[in-house]
Amino acid sequence: MSILPVHDLARPELDVFARLREPQLYHYYEPEPGLFLAEGDRVAERALDAGFEPVSVLAEDRLIEGRFRAILARCGDIPVYAAPYDVIRELTGYSLTGGFLCAMMRKPVPSAESICDGAKRIAVLERITNPTNVGAIVRSAAALNVDAVLVTSDTCDPLCRRAIRVSMGTIFQIPWTALPETGASEGVQILRDMGFQTVAMALTDNTRDLGDPSLRFGERAALFFGAEGDGLRPETIAACDLAVKIPMRAGIDSLNVAAASAVAFWEFMKA
Repeated sequence: MSILPVHDLARPELDVFARLREPQLYHYYEPEPGLFLAEGDRVAERALDAGFEPVSVLAEDRLIEGRFRAILARCGDIPVYAAPYDVIRELTGYSLTGGFLCAMMRKPVPSAESICDGAKRIAVLERITNPTNVGAIVRSAAALNVDAVLVTSDTCDPLCRRAIRVSMGTIFQIPWTALPETGASEGVQILRDMGFQTVAMALTDNTRDLGDPSLRFGERAALFFGAEGDGLRPETIAACDLAVKIPMRAGIDSLNVAAASAVAFWEFMKA
């Protein structure tokens, strides 16, 4: 590897870490897949395990010959930009988790059909724009044995830096993809055509309680989660086979979508 001390924060090679926004990274090699940033050496390790190719690294200099030595050895002959932690924070504008940031190549996004082939329980995210929530949902899905995650085009990119960090790299351990631009209500039909029962997490008049002993999901089922605040679109709820909710104490109407996902996945996988 090439260890390059950072003396000039304005050098263009550092743009991917400091000055390019997520959409610019996404389209970096357009029309080919672009870049994403893996924050933290453990997260980057999971990305490497999943076969993602590193492009360059920004790392805290004092850890390069110690904690980071093994992971950098796996990255091959790529530039490693080294600087004290305070310089890295000044460059990136945030406190970098673990003092390690790796720019990596994206892979082509697989089809929903290939992701769902053989899956029994999947999650679908519609209009969830907060990367913290997306990352937390992915982490819960991976931990609670959900087979795959699908996202609509208006949901936060699961490979944005913050979502990856919050997921603790589990986004590299669970199959995921994006639904076609047609949206979640049409995605309901795509999944139904593949043999999935479609289940909306929603607060509607005909919603059944999750955990009801009489509630049974199909052999293959897809659980839909909607936007923070507004929830799923009415047309998505109407298109689903069933609507369920987490029963709440009087006066409390809902949980944060990330918290709700963990509760829902636990029951979803049992039913």
